[in-house]
Amino acid sequence: MGFARGGGHATARGLVWISGCVGSTGLRVGGLFRARAIGMGRVFVCGRLVSLAALALAWCFVLGPAAFAARSDVVVGMAIEPQGLDPTAAAPVAIGQVTWQNIYQGLVRIDRDGKVQPQLAERWTVSDDGRTYTFALREGVKFHNGEAFDASTAKFALDRARGANSTNPQKQFFSVIDTVTAQDPATLVVTLKEPAGNLLYWLGWPASVMVEPKSAQVNRTEPVGTGPFKFARWAKGDRIVLERNPNYWNTAQPVRIQRATFRFIGDPQAQAAALRAGDVDAFPEFGAPELYGNFQKDARFTTLVGNTELKVVAGMNNQRKPFDDKRVRQALMLAIDRPLLIEGAWSGLGQAIGSHYTPNDPGFIDLTGVYPADKAKARRLLSEAGYPNGFSFTIKVPQMSYATRSAEVLQAMLAEIGVTMTIVPTEFPAKWVSEVMTGHDFDMTIVAHAEPMDISIYARPDYYFGYRNAAFNDTIRRAEQTTDQEGRLKLYGEAQTMLAEDVPALFLFVMPKLGIWDRKLKGLWANEPIPSNDLTEVVWED
Repeated sequence: MGFARGGGHATARGLVWISGCVGSTGLRVGGLFRARAIGMGRVFVCGRLVSLAALALAWCFVLGPAAFAARSDVVVGMAIEPQGLDPTAAAPVAIGQVTWQNIYQGLVRIDRDGKVQPQLAERWTVSDDGRTYTFALREGVKFHNGEAFDASTAKFALDRARGANSTNPQKQFFSVIDTVTAQDPATLVVTLKEPAGNLLYWLGWPASVMVEPKSAQVNRTEPVGTGPFKFARWAKGDRIVLERNPNYWNTAQPVRIQRATFRFIGDPQAQAAALRAGDVDAFPEFGAPELYGNFQKDARFTTLVGNTELKVVAGMNNQRKPFDDKRVRQALMLAIDRPLLIEGAWSGLGQAIGSHYTPNDPGFIDLTGVYPADKAKARRLLSEAGYPNGFSFTIKVPQMSYATRSAEVLQAMLAEIGVTMTIVPTEFPAKWVSEVMTGHDFDMTIVAHAEPMDISIYARPDYYFGYRNAAFNDTIRRAEQTTDQEGRLKLYGEAQTMLAEDVPALFLFVMPKLGIWDRKLKGLWANEPIPSNDLTEVVWED
């Protein structure tokens, strides 16, 4: 019709705003008119521009409902930019928060309630001895590059994840697998060396997504999956753009968003400014709790305080003095008033923990009472350990606001028992991963561990804590082999208690998910049972 997209609305005070209606004459009409609607949509306009306004309204009405259709794009804010886009190759959760369920999918998925659901595997059976899983795969699925997904692809993905050269951040999940067989294009058989009660849950993680052989090597920069969105472009330091996959297999649940943009804004004040300016539509994990109350009062936004798996812990190098002495670690835990720390670092929005386990997880035990704040007892333990006058050490602190603020509060609390903690800012993820995670070159650090039910990391011999406890390792091994839910959770309870006693890290608090988004935006997850920004159900509503 020769008309560009336009729009208009009537305010509560009877004012009509008309803008952006452009006709074949090239005339652009815009202005604010006092109006009164009568009867069947007739509009009487006061002022000298009556004819112009009427013409503008006529043009806008000619555009019809499609011109005023709900938006089909969304801009999501994140604090951390991922360094790559392959969750099967590196650990930072920001990778999965962009790609998981949007670009990549797995045999199964974890839903917004934390439950395992079928995905590229429609169903499965488990043998009586718990060692053989037979998956019936979904047919007709293609990767974004046009290659078909079938049992041979699934075998490739699992063999790659558990292979000798694998850099998969959860490689130990796949070590329990003995063989993977493509019985036919739609049937995958996985046999295990021993029963694994968590196998299906682990297969729902971002690290377990299906990758395609021809594209696997370049997924870090040009990700290819089977999901509802295709990778479009990456402006480093600014944004990643995804476009809707026109050939998405799940026609029963088509996505409504045409374009999704992830913008990376680390500074909490800038996050707030971007939301208010409309530069981003949503910040699912807002980083300034002290500003959250203002957004809760703003009718333009939906605010939801949800659950997460974000366990904020101050990990100590258990292989380095003085942290190789359990009494020292226990003394530091006794010096920490966790409720006061949560108030000072995160405006009271958080829940104290006494072990590496969240209240959201099945089998949780509240162990904050094992080492409650007791400075006199902390000083006695330090004296017994040979540090009557305290000691000094450094803590490597990533730039995330929760980490910097928590470190400052810790510094003040430890000073009260004669311990001097020097804060060393450390860029996350690259430098932190290199120095702490890989190089183990640190005294103490502080990060939020985001993976669900990840207590087993303390049993990994090469993990950055350097924690060594054969009894703990055996308890974790037996828990993972136990297919009976009650028995498995009992063992996880014993493991929680061991960590609370040994204090390989200072267990501080679980962060809430401070979600803020435009009130017309629907479908984002309120809780975070696994780190993600799943956009498959996101839609704008008028």
